[in-house]
Amino acid sequence: MRLGLTTDKKTRQEQLARDIVRSSFLVGDFILSSGKKSQYYFDKYLFETKPYILRPLARLLAEFIPPAADRLAGPELGGVSLATAVSLETGIPFVIIKKKEKEYATAKSLEGELYPGERVVVLEDVITTGAQAIRAAQEIQAVGAEVLFILGVLDREEGAQENMAAAGFQMKALFTRMALEAHM
Repeated sequence: MRLGLTTDKKTRQEQLARDIVRSSFLVGDFILSSGKKSQYYFDKYLFETKPYILRPLARLLAEFIPPAADRLAGPELGGVSLATAVSLETGIPFVIIKKKEKEYATAKSLEGELYPGERVVVLEDVITTGAQAIRAAQEIQAVGAEVLFILGVLDREEGAQENMAAAGFQMKALFTRMALEAHM
């Protein structure tokens, strides 16, 4: 089990890429949240639930967070563990963006504190078309906060960049599908 203690960023990123592929890359017949069919799948829960992967992942993601960020956001469900881990690394508070409002308790679609004018980085795990990240970013804008960009762990390179740009959002990703192919 690795602890991600190497100091060179490129080495840490390469090590993390190997760990993510080894732990979460599946081959078969899958239907993605976008409705698309795929012959491969990165099971985000197989890498987000392992501390030896989540800790170095949070450290690398934290390096992308600009000093101007007031808050992080994690879309339910996969983005929540990422937002929590990166928040612990950076000390920046986070909010949770629910997929839909619940009909009980506070009945909010956004949990935590978020104020108009705050600058937010949205953290997402595996991004295919970007639809869920776009929806989360729009929820943040509806409060009057500014989305600095959407930061993903993996861009499957299936239209997310273009869809996010068309919706007015910038996207960055730690890895692309193509970059991870070297580790498959």
